[in-house]
Amino acid sequence: MSLVEQHGRVNDKLLLGIGLTVLAGAMLASMDAVGKHLSQYYPVLQVVWARYFFHAVLVLIPLCARYGTGFVHTRHPWLQGMRAATLIAVTGLLYLALIHVPLADATAIMFFAPVLVTVLSAIFLAERITAVRVGAVLAGFVGVLLIVRPGLDTSWYMLLPLASACMLSVYLLLTRALSGRDSTRTTLFYTTAAGALGLTLLLPLIWQMPVLVHWPLMLLMGALGALGHLCIISAFAFAPASVLSPFLYAQIVAAMIISVTVFADPLTAPMLAGTLLLVASGLTVWWRENRR
Repeated sequence: MSLVEQHGRVNDKLLLGIGLTVLAGAMLASMDAVGKHLSQYYPVLQVVWARYFFHAVLVLIPLCARYGTGFVHTRHPWLQGMRAATLIAVTGLLYLALIHVPLADATAIMFFAPVLVTVLSAIFLAERITAVRVGAVLAGFVGVLLIVRPGLDTSWYMLLPLASACMLSVYLLLTRALSGRDSTRTTLFYTTAAGALGLTLLLPLIWQMPVLVHWPLMLLMGALGALGHLCIISAFAFAPASVLSPFLYAQIVAAMIISVTVFADPLTAPMLAGTLLLVASGLTVWWRENRR
């Protein structure tokens, strides 16, 4: 194979990885939009259950068919359980917020999580924190303040996606701690199945029979979650994370489009400015990690 052909294949793989990452962002934003819609009719816990239950079913069937059930075994059940519980809290807080706040605002605030990981890594993993990282964290916090605008004309419900972002940072930290300890299939299993099982046990306390038209939406929500994560995993097989990480912010763009076109939410100047600061702070952390 000539150097030109090799270069062409590398570029094709890179473009495919970028395309899958952007597609994943659109899918995950759409999943949250469906969750926002369903949360107007059912308890948030039931909507979160539907998101995890159908996601788990769609993931577990092909996993079992291909690998059997060996991936169920974990050497770190408590760590896996904490990680799964943290992700449930992330989704629950976000969907509770989406009843009251715009999808675009909540999604933008959620992207404060990667910046928060910088602080948590320094505290719990003893990682060195540099002046650049401190600046990125402070800029991200200012961005959150611009969107939330505490004490001004915004609702206290804007604090819910911030709490969700804090929980997401803990989830990301636990994911990092599990890296190399269990197989990827095992971690993928506990990400969805553990949450689905736990929420199923709580269903009798809050269950409301969905109308017929909402069952496909619940299935769609789980499918979008499963396909979105599959796209991200596949994208990282075609291109390195150092290249693809900035394109994860496509989810914010998708959320803005859906928020305006579907829910008729306004995009305010402080929200846009805060989003730009959050993206800039996240990209700064990414740039620093990439240089290292």
